[in-house]
Amino acid sequence: MSTPKTPKETIVIVGAGPAGLTAGLELLRTAPERYAVTILEESDTVGGISKTVNVHGNRMDMGGHRFFSKNDRVNVFWESLCPLQGATPSERENEMLLRKRVSHIFYDGKFFDYPITLQMPTFRNLGLVRTVKAGCGYLAAACRKRDETSLENFYINRFGKPLYKMFFADYTAKVWGRTPAEISADWGAQRVKGVSVKEVLKNALGGKKSQETSLIEQFKYPKYGPGQLWETAAAEFQRRGGELHFSARVCGVQIENGRIVSVTAEKNGEKVNYACDALLSSMPLCDLLAAFPENTVPETVQSIAAGLPYRDFVTVGLLVEKLDLRGTSADGALLPDCWIYVQERAVHLGRVQIFNNWSPYMVKDGARTVFIGAEYFCTEGDALWVRNDREWAQAALADLQKIGLIAQKATLLDVHCERVKKAYPAYFDTYRDLPKVVEFLNGFPNVYCIGRNGQHRYNNMDHSMLTAFEAVRCILEHDPDKTALWAVNSEEQYHETKEGGA
Repeated sequence: MSTPKTPKETIVIVGAGPAGLTAGLELLRTAPERYAVTILEESDTVGGISKTVNVHGNRMDMGGHRFFSKNDRVNVFWESLCPLQGATPSERENEMLLRKRVSHIFYDGKFFDYPITLQMPTFRNLGLVRTVKAGCGYLAAACRKRDETSLENFYINRFGKPLYKMFFADYTAKVWGRTPAEISADWGAQRVKGVSVKEVLKNALGGKKSQETSLIEQFKYPKYGPGQLWETAAAEFQRRGGELHFSARVCGVQIENGRIVSVTAEKNGEKVNYACDALLSSMPLCDLLAAFPENTVPETVQSIAAGLPYRDFVTVGLLVEKLDLRGTSADGALLPDCWIYVQERAVHLGRVQIFNNWSPYMVKDGARTVFIGAEYFCTEGDALWVRNDREWAQAALADLQKIGLIAQKATLLDVHCERVKKAYPAYFDTYRDLPKVVEFLNGFPNVYCIGRNGQHRYNNMDHSMLTAFEAVRCILEHDPDKTALWAVNSEEQYHETKEGGA
């Protein structure tokens, strides 16, 4: 007589980005006999902000994604999907390439190394007067530290006021739509804590090189962009029996006895109910709590969640025959940058990606064309966001010509506009009261908030994946304590950064 099978626990995951796919795949890799896993994705593709957009054979990386982490588990996960084949591209389709990190700040019509280096081009670009002011400003900041009550004070403590104004103030205001004085220092603590004049001096004087990732020299990158890895993850998730539903917008959750028992998603105009024993959510906290039944969320908590701010962005992809500016290398090659920070008040343009330099496979005819991503930071509904595609194309071309990156008579071969909502959880407004939202959600033992928007924290891929790993551990071990889950990316040692990007 056969032993009846134990029914599988049903797990619903909201979002098919790095956190959601990592969680789903880990559950099915670890205990496929115990769990039936369903992922609900609002869009029609996987990867979230880490997707790759294919435009007539030319590929766009939404925000720029370097694959680098100090966490072994993250690296093993990446390697299992896209193994590293070395620095020389081969004919294998599913692999990681080893790439060189090159980026600059474009300020006052000149290119500065990022991170700032103490080399002759830096001093020459600054000039004697500004160099002296920068040095004096740094010494003053080193002698008298400010209370880090804002991002502005965080930057000044590490760079001094003159360098802060030159290289951080305007760019940060572009990204967030607020001055650094209005933004919590928490953002700096998570994103750039290892970058400072002190580190630059240490490296310049031959000290041990920092492993902070804003200073790393190489990183891994999937052959066809970051989306390739997450598309591979999704395929394996489905091969192992996981269900993945696209165009499924979660609009409701049902509660019984203090637990989430099902999730409602709107799909193709119809509402579909998905029963669950556990819910892993990477959707924005404001949307998650809005999906709760009426009168189940305290008014204060609902107000905090609804007031959590986000920053959206638009990337305009422009295919041109060549760039107008040249790099500083001896052979006069075209700019080698993966991205360039535009610290110029005269244009709205915030950052420029050169997709050819991320991977030679990102551009269909990389030998004869250059594919550029012009990035703009905005807020859904504002004057920038509501531009139509034609207006965006004209504005991006004009800005690139204004700063001299594209010639005035350049031929535009192709253009594509991509909008990304809620790309960056922001650190102002009701953010300071986020712990009250966390406390409320932790009251539901089978709800796990993962990923960037799921925790309203400016996580990167590896941190988002770590939240997924921790949530899976809690489920596997029936551990009700979520302290470690919410502690990801609050540690002193930093793992991975995209240098202010997505």
